[in-house]
Amino acid sequence: MTEFLDLEIQDSVRMPWNVLPGTKAHAANCAIPIAAIYTPLKTLPEATPLLPYSPLRCRGCRSVINPFSIVDFSSVNKIWICSFCLQRNHFPPLYQSISEQNFPAELFPQYTTIEYETPAPQPQDKAQPGSTNVFLFVVDTCVIEEELSFLKSAMLQVLGMVPENCLIGLITFGTYVHVHELGFGLIPKIHVFKGTKEVTKDQLLDQMGFFTKRPRPTTGVIAGVRDGLSQESVGRFLLPASDCEFVLNSILEELQKDPWPVPSDQRAARCTGAALSLAAHLLGACVPGSGARIMAFLGGPSTEGPGTIVSKSLSEPIRSHKDLDKDSAPHYHKAVKFYEALSKQLVHQGHVLDVFACALDQVGVAELKVAVEKTGGLVVLAESFGHSVFKDSLRCIFQAGDHDLGLASNGIFEINCSKDIKVQGIIGPCASLDKKGPLCSETVIGQGNTTAWKLCGLDKNTSLCIVFDVAKKESPDIVSQSANNQFYFQFLTYYQHSNGQMRLRATTLSRRWVAGPGIKDIHCSVNGHDQGLEHIDRERKELISGFDQEAAAVVMARQVSFKMETEAEFDPIRWLDKSLIHICTQFGEYQKDNPSSFGLSPRLSIFPQFMFHLRRSQFVQVFNNSPDETAYFRMILNRENVSNSVVMIQPSLISYAFNSGPEAALLDVVSIAADKILLLDSYFTIVVFHGASIAQWRKAGYHELPEHQAFAQLLQAPRSDTDAIIRERFPVPRLVICDQHGSQARFLLVKLNPSATYNSDTQAAPGGDIIFTDDVSFEVFSDHLQRLAVQ
Repeated sequence: MTEFLDLEIQDSVRMPWNVLPGTKAHAANCAIPIAAIYTPLKTLPEATPLLPYSPLRCRGCRSVINPFSIVDFSSVNKIWICSFCLQRNHFPPLYQSISEQNFPAELFPQYTTIEYETPAPQPQDKAQPGSTNVFLFVVDTCVIEEELSFLKSAMLQVLGMVPENCLIGLITFGTYVHVHELGFGLIPKIHVFKGTKEVTKDQLLDQMGFFTKRPRPTTGVIAGVRDGLSQESVGRFLLPASDCEFVLNSILEELQKDPWPVPSDQRAARCTGAALSLAAHLLGACVPGSGARIMAFLGGPSTEGPGTIVSKSLSEPIRSHKDLDKDSAPHYHKAVKFYEALSKQLVHQGHVLDVFACALDQVGVAELKVAVEKTGGLVVLAESFGHSVFKDSLRCIFQAGDHDLGLASNGIFEINCSKDIKVQGIIGPCASLDKKGPLCSETVIGQGNTTAWKLCGLDKNTSLCIVFDVAKKESPDIVSQSANNQFYFQFLTYYQHSNGQMRLRATTLSRRWVAGPGIKDIHCSVNGHDQGLEHIDRERKELISGFDQEAAAVVMARQVSFKMETEAEFDPIRWLDKSLIHICTQFGEYQKDNPSSFGLSPRLSIFPQFMFHLRRSQFVQVFNNSPDETAYFRMILNRENVSNSVVMIQPSLISYAFNSGPEAALLDVVSIAADKILLLDSYFTIVVFHGASIAQWRKAGYHELPEHQAFAQLLQAPRSDTDAIIRERFPVPRLVICDQHGSQARFLLVKLNPSATYNSDTQAAPGGDIIFTDDVSFEVFSDHLQRLAVQ
């Protein structure tokens, strides 16, 4: 696994198959697609230079010069040959001094990923949105007083952290939508809109008096200062943080709960959709194309106007997974359609929607998912605005230093690759730019039918799962196939860095094909003798040598989540099991019909374990989770890198004991012991679990006695490790501290392999535990898998 981690450090890419199947038929036989999980803004090694000029591009395919390009130094004008289309290109005058001893940085073999920066013109006026970031806070006031005070306190804390040149705006909503004027601090001025109907951009411009002092342009789209809006008008609603801090603090401190009375048998009238639509129109009119974020703080479900998810009557329950499966959720499809239209508008404007959903009930994250995901927004789900998950996550967005999120905006992602491969699509936080071309596959997965995507918002963990299709047909000439078996692809990411400058990051990769046939059921004949088995064995070993189990598990998780949302009669367990059996049949070592002879290469041996835990994970098992929670889990899975996603699929477990330091423990019920502390990290939740004896000693206060210093250190060790994990992570995970046999021990037990249950032959060890479940254990799962794989 280490060589794949090294490749990721250099190029921010992980691939399930690092040696590719030779033809379309063999690729289809591999069960796991040819894919790449790419993190465009992952921190680069310190030695990587930032080049202060524009990249040199091929005049044929527009790919960027890279270490795999062939350079002809002997010609008079010096020529480079593109590794993708083999086009010959002349170097511009800037490169005249290059020679075999004097390479430009982009041709160094170690700089397969390199970044270019082109200085952006600085705006003359600090209030003018040039490259500044814009934060438009949209605050739900239909919450109880206590929740509102928690929210106000969290917002007042982060306001001081917003960089001075960033623009800030405020919209509050309940039964009506209130757009606050911040540019007139002497008297609070608010524009009120009805929440039951959608307001158009023109109505917003008229009602908010954007053209009282100057005539409205007769033609063209009104979008920003360049297109007919005065800077003075924009400055009424969006002001630099340094100028509006006092006014904003005053408004937030005086902010009251929505005053409209709510009958006891009804929900509050909350017009979330109308508020978000107004926010999008306001940003589209004032700052189109800037790095603007709508930060929506939601405390309950939308019950009125566009985007309604449930009626006001409490007799109607909020939709569940069962309702969605039966198609009996009356508001769902209409709300999703509304948010799809909103997502298109935001993508067109280049703006991001972030959602902070804090309520004990659902707020509509399942419907909002399309708008958050297509704009690359952040999402945080918590039980209350007072919960540390919300407060600490909000602080993470604005903090600077080592643990900042590295937020960037206005991204465009493009792909170039060798002619033998096509792009099926991307599963991840992006939107298609409909740039069709010869590289587009007919099969579409996720955002497909394009080779360019919009990334309105992205950060240093944003990861895209690109799925490819091998277009190479069967070739009888094995010799010619093996002679040219290198394959290249290039990822280009244009984005606006948090410092305002535009950058382009280019990552160029080389992988090789398996020469000739690659899978068991294909035989080839050489000189009339059947040499198939020898060839097949060699080529199977080549494929296995480049198999990355962790990346494969993450690609399967993203694929199964996507299929569950888009295919009506899809059975995820059956699909995962069939794929796994197929992999084991193709790549396992065994004698036919003899399960005991079955074995897997170390390169594949952990993959069945990942699939076992994926089948039991919250991405596949929606029972006991609301549609909002499921949407939230899948959104985070679809944007996180491989190492974080693996923890979501198969949590890590660390054991702490007196006689040894912290050590990795089996994710199994047998790891529970009375004299141990366990630390479970399942990404969304971190559990510190004290064995029965440890809990007893802690309650007796032994750790406070000077002679039991070792016990105090043992209790502190998992807490220190927990703090380190929390500092690195966004959204901040929920921390659960529990004891063996306590009610919250369920957070640990639900993630463990049930090797000892109430009805199994295996008994718990003294001081151990059993799990009350009918789920099969990994041992039973493995036995079934081996039996089916060898048939």
